[in-house]
Amino acid sequence: MKLKWSAVAALAVFAGAAHAQSSVTLYGAIDSGLVYQSTAASSFAPNAHNNGHVFAVKDGGIYGSFWGLKGSEDIGGGYKVNFKLQGVFNSSSGKLGLADTTGGTAVFNQQTTVGISGPFGTFDAGRQYTPMIYAMADTDVRSAQYFGSILGAWLGLNQAAGWPGTNTNVPIGALYDSNALVYQSPKFYGASAGLEYAPGGVPGQIQGGTRESAVLRYSNYGLNLAAVYYNAHDTNLAAATPTGLDNNRFYYLGAKYTIRGVSVSASYGIGKNPSNTSQADYEMISGGLGYQFNPFFRITSGFYYLKDRNNSANHSSEYAVGAEYNLSKRTIAYAQVGYVANRGTMNQTIVYGQPVAPGVSTTAAMIGLRHNF
Repeated sequence: MKLKWSAVAALAVFAGAAHAQSSVTLYGAIDSGLVYQSTAASSFAPNAHNNGHVFAVKDGGIYGSFWGLKGSEDIGGGYKVNFKLQGVFNSSSGKLGLADTTGGTAVFNQQTTVGISGPFGTFDAGRQYTPMIYAMADTDVRSAQYFGSILGAWLGLNQAAGWPGTNTNVPIGALYDSNALVYQSPKFYGASAGLEYAPGGVPGQIQGGTRESAVLRYSNYGLNLAAVYYNAHDTNLAAATPTGLDNNRFYYLGAKYTIRGVSVSASYGIGKNPSNTSQADYEMISGGLGYQFNPFFRITSGFYYLKDRNNSANHSSEYAVGAEYNLSKRTIAYAQVGYVANRGTMNQTIVYGQPVAPGVSTTAAMIGLRHNF
């Protein structure tokens, strides 16, 4: 009898050990607040009109609300197999996030990846964030937030280039790429590299819909540096037959330095259509300043300038200031205000998803809560 119970106990131990080697986690965040904007438009169309001020409940003052599932299995030798499913939703309406197709939505529109990690770094396959967006966030004091940041400035380039704001397939750079293969190297004395290739999967056209990018990053001693190259074919031509046209290129250099709670950032970027620079050729310049008063409270500010290199009359300047207070490890209260001066055909926004009419200046303010789970 003792032998029998010993065997049962041994099996239970081994079963527990096997179970401990893998895990699945449900995670996410809800971010909602009140926003006021002095001018607003119904869309990002080049002929959109100013409809006047707007006051509303708004999702995503810091980042969008999202949820996901992620898991990891230890296969030994320092290697793990990982997966991630993640998608955004609108906390004020319950709607799902945008997909690549105009008007479409997707449950997991941000990440649907499976991959492997180990001493060599990580390799992931599927729809995922592009390496360029992490590099931009690391070199922006405002951390590429949804309100007044390098993310909004980069989206401003896309709006000027004709992005309708109703899909995730933008004409300059990319926030997400579908069918992507991404390798991220380990850090070596603070330096790392990210490489991406996304086959287009178009029959008879090897270049049709393909995307490739390379990112170099350095992070050490309070200094973050980033260099980005992104190139894509047939971007935002969903209504046309893919031809392999090289029409999306983005270059970016950024830096951020933090010492004794003070953070300073600066960046320079160029976005264009290399097949037709007369159609799209834009410049982006940013600067930021922030201070971490204590582990719970910080203030950040940023300046973001956009210019049409084909027409100097089209330019835009944005200023944003935000304060964040950690109520707990999972909950942040925030307040922020911004102003954008749009000239010519530029329609840079302050708040992600809240359009501004071309050539119209506006002021926006938002307060809200973000809770992570």
